[in-house]
Amino acid sequence: MILGRVTGNVVGTIKHPSFNEYALLIVQPINADGSPKGNKMLAVDHAQAGPGDRVLILGEGSGIRQILGDSKSPIRMLIVGVVDAVESVLE
Repeated sequence: MILGRVTGNVVGTIKHPSFNEYALLIVQPINADGSPKGNKMLAVDHAQAGPGDRVLILGEGSGIRQILGDSKSPIRMLIVGVVDAVESVLE
């Protein structure tokens, strides 16, 4: 799972049928404190996220195909939740 922040959306007139019902968003991976971590990525939205939202991204193909119910889906990154808060617990 990857923690990220939605920074924008992508519009395409022609796309793979697996993407038809979903928005494609630009996401910046972030650390727990909100600082950027790595390069931006594209992710398919399954959680009704929008620009500025902190999100949880699943990057595992088999799990994504199970969630979408499509055994041949080419989707590689799927937004599965909008994050309300992040807490760090020290041991």
